[in-house]
Amino acid sequence: MPIRIPDQLPASDVLREENIFIMPLSRASTQEIRPLRVLILNLMPKKIETETQFLRLLSNSPLQVDVELLRIDDRPSKNTPTEHLDNFYRQFEMVKNRNFDGLIITGAPLGLVQFEDVIYWDHLKTIMEWANKHVTSTLYVCWAAQAGLKLLYDLPKRTRKEKLSGVYSHEIHNPYHPILRGFDDTFLAPHSRYADFSQEYLAEHTDLDVLATSDVAGVYLASTKDKRNVFVTGHPEYEAHTLHHEYIRDLGEGMEPVIPINYYPGNNPDNKPVASWRSHGHLLFSNWLNYCVYQQTPYDLDHFSEENFTKDD
Repeated sequence: MPIRIPDQLPASDVLREENIFIMPLSRASTQEIRPLRVLILNLMPKKIETETQFLRLLSNSPLQVDVELLRIDDRPSKNTPTEHLDNFYRQFEMVKNRNFDGLIITGAPLGLVQFEDVIYWDHLKTIMEWANKHVTSTLYVCWAAQAGLKLLYDLPKRTRKEKLSGVYSHEIHNPYHPILRGFDDTFLAPHSRYADFSQEYLAEHTDLDVLATSDVAGVYLASTKDKRNVFVTGHPEYEAHTLHHEYIRDLGEGMEPVIPINYYPGNNPDNKPVASWRSHGHLLFSNWLNYCVYQQTPYDLDHFSEENFTKDD
């Protein structure tokens, strides 16, 4: 089944070229089916690039998904045209009285910024608190995972001395957990962050199910018992060239970045990187949509209640 997105969204052309089945709202409105309503809070500067990455992963499901895009505030963007934001993004005030099946909160380039210094921190907390009463399951990605852990468990920011950048091997725990269904025992996924999440630290300070870890990158995937909050500390949505672009950007800013680990063939930035995590990314999002959202959400979102959720698989 397709994802439903606005007819003129730039991602439409990219996804069609990749032979991904999307359905414009003009056609979807004629189908008698209740699609899942997924809201994406896009915190990344290059919003068109990021929304395309997430829409690509949401498309690989038999479920019809109705996607809406949310911005954190109305400040002008240096990387996204104002017309695009005005046409395709909603303000929180426009959605706060509605219920959604799923919410995705993206990463943000705020790895070295303390939470209290983030200009929209209070507003982000409001949205996360709202999600507990209006969203079936929320997926926190990279920096958003740090923010979610701070809000839900009051965990302070733990910053690494050097940026974690590259593609790392991960081992799954509890292979029968719904989010891990179909996963290999080990898999690759990219990371790009300064935060540090050890399995021991989360076990000591939270009641989360730790689902996948890396000897180098720490915890990659964790979930609350009821699957209403899922934390991904890496970037399964990244395209093959994304880490390369970040590396070149940091070089240009004089940051002397470390070459991303296990990314360039021969560890040589002159060689074209190859994506080795694509299948994992699609499976992760498909499992989240199916087991954390579709299997849990009420058919009538107007009857949304926390009583709908159980801790069982």
